[in-house]
Amino acid sequence: MRIEWLNQGTIASASVSGMSRRGFMKAGAVAGGGLVLGFFLPGAGRLANAQQAPAKVYEPNAFLHIAPDNTVTVQVNRLEFGQGVQTSLPMLIAEELDADWSQVNGALAPAGDQYKDPAFGIQITGGSGSIAHSYIQYREIGAKARAMLIAAAAEQWKVPAEQIKTVKGTLIGPAGQKATYGAMADAAMKQPAPATVKLKDPKDFTLIGQPVKRIDARAKSTGKQQFGMDFKAPDSKVALVARPPVFGARVAKVDASKAKAIKGVIDVLEVKTDRGGSGVVVIADGYWPAKTGREALAIDWDTSGLEKVSSDKQLEEFKALSQKPGNVVRTADTSRLAGAAKKISAVYEFPYLAHAPMEPLNCVVDLRQDGCTVWAGSQFQTVDQGAIATTAGLKPEQVVLHTMTAGGGFGRRGVPTSDYLVEAVNVAKVWRAAGHKEPVKVIWSREDDIKGGYYRPSHVHRANIGIDAKGQIVGWDHVIVGQSITAGTLFEPMMVKNGVDATMVEGMGEPYEVPLNLSAHSVKANVPVLWWRSVGSTHTAFVMETLIDEAAHAAKADPVAYRKKLMGEKGKRHVAALDLAVAKSGYGKKALPKGQAYGVAVHESFNTVIAYVVVASIKDGQPKLHKVTAGVHCNTAVNPLSIEAQLQGAALMGLGMTLPGAAITLKDGVVEQQNFSDYTVARITDMPKIDVHIVPSNDPPTGMGEPGLPPLAPAFANALFKLTGKRLRKLPFDLASA
Repeated sequence: MRIEWLNQGTIASASVSGMSRRGFMKAGAVAGGGLVLGFFLPGAGRLANAQQAPAKVYEPNAFLHIAPDNTVTVQVNRLEFGQGVQTSLPMLIAEELDADWSQVNGALAPAGDQYKDPAFGIQITGGSGSIAHSYIQYREIGAKARAMLIAAAAEQWKVPAEQIKTVKGTLIGPAGQKATYGAMADAAMKQPAPATVKLKDPKDFTLIGQPVKRIDARAKSTGKQQFGMDFKAPDSKVALVARPPVFGARVAKVDASKAKAIKGVIDVLEVKTDRGGSGVVVIADGYWPAKTGREALAIDWDTSGLEKVSSDKQLEEFKALSQKPGNVVRTADTSRLAGAAKKISAVYEFPYLAHAPMEPLNCVVDLRQDGCTVWAGSQFQTVDQGAIATTAGLKPEQVVLHTMTAGGGFGRRGVPTSDYLVEAVNVAKVWRAAGHKEPVKVIWSREDDIKGGYYRPSHVHRANIGIDAKGQIVGWDHVIVGQSITAGTLFEPMMVKNGVDATMVEGMGEPYEVPLNLSAHSVKANVPVLWWRSVGSTHTAFVMETLIDEAAHAAKADPVAYRKKLMGEKGKRHVAALDLAVAKSGYGKKALPKGQAYGVAVHESFNTVIAYVVVASIKDGQPKLHKVTAGVHCNTAVNPLSIEAQLQGAALMGLGMTLPGAAITLKDGVVEQQNFSDYTVARITDMPKIDVHIVPSNDPPTGMGEPGLPPLAPAFANALFKLTGKRLRKLPFDLASA
């Protein structure tokens, strides 16, 4: 463990031995004084030694800083890219600290060991784990800081600590003494941090559970918020890379004469790209000359030895493979399937999907002989810092990675290969080798982003289900075919078992008590794949919830009642969410206008259950979603406003999967889509009315960033079945071929 005293930008470090595993890091005053605390929990509710700070301090190297003017700055150990952690995480500290919320700010922490996710052990924003994993961590930080402030006041006022109260950033003594946290912060630094603290009972919460407006809302709505795309390092140049049209291809020949003749273009260089390929980078004074210079390049590509995927051929291969049993995931007795009174046989198709965040990928790299500084909206700070160091030939501690606010990501900014950051460092390397020293800003255009790879994998599901005369499912045989997103990554040892990526099959069968025989084929293809918001549940939820609905119809049962009957004991939270959505929607009680129908779906992902009751119609031959009523079981709702926003965004993204054109297709190894003109994303005009209702709970919070997406498409499809009598077996929707 280390104690770090930060003073006017300098660091003097002293190693401290003999600290227990419930040790702490206490960092002293930055210029102007104040209390700074930071803790690192490698496991739930457990403190351990903090690690060494980065070589260069970008923000106070701790989680909490109380300044003399009583402002409180909380270091957020995540990426803020629209999900609201820059508000929700500071709320946790402020609650236990008894801070004045109007004086609390949130700042994005740089890459640093002390900012690692308590559960994952790396600094990461993903898996819907920001609040779920840091709930106790951040509350303990606030509670320990409050205890140290009280101890300092008790010493100064010579009164028992238990007689001192705290209210909105103020210490109040038994004889009316008062002091702001800011005034007492320096004295509090001299107090030992308590080994343990008692956290508030939920009944005493004044901030957690309240609808709190986002700290960054005004800056974002007025255009003042600086995103990664807005950032410019002094004297930096803009770089655009011409990447190979087939993944992993290499430059065979390039004519850069026309590009170099364009005003503002400084240099044109070959550079390593992802998957062993190479490309050509144009570096210029600004984006426009770099863009026009790149367009002027004449490049011959070497694609020899590379698989050239075509979507139509791949789909047929996947379908053929789905007819054969794959690697076993779970087994069940399906002997009664053959003699079942009714049978369902279905094949489902899911295409590749691009992440398509509003802000395309970008980063700024300042590479020097003795270090490297990078500014990027990273979801994987620990992994990215290591990859940057390896690529640059440096040690991780020589890399400073600043976390920039990002305009969305949905997984694309958390890549195990750190593809876009490694590429940017390679650009900086060839730039320096050519005699240049200025920082480079590598920008991906929208076209680069859509065609640039790391897609949600395509999948095929094959299901055979038997239902007896009483409507009971007596056998279910299921095969899934698709690419693994974790094979070959640091997550493979924990995620791939018996040749099956756990993310491919997550959610299958749950929470229903059905005899499911499940297997999967993990295929390889020359298409980079990655998690996409809600990961495997993007396809498994659609399959499960439309098939359960179909089974209910075959059994002539109400789809809500049928689901609840199949859930049993393990579906208590599902039942609570479903009952809430049903009650609030009017389902079963309120008649809909002619031409409209209800659809239902419920799914658990990241330990959160979302139930949707939707209202849909068909207008001019196209499906139309009118209203969504959500029942949410996420345990403690830290900030209901953020939960509502997450549901709205996730539901709209789930709706986007159903829209015509929402697919990435390849022909001869080349992605056919390039922009929003030919790759559909949901827009504000597609947005239905969404009502969000949360099941009350005091249990520790579960994830909220992703769970709102999976049940939307199946609920919509189930409503459309009631209108058309057709079961939709693929995404995006195609009523004509159903």
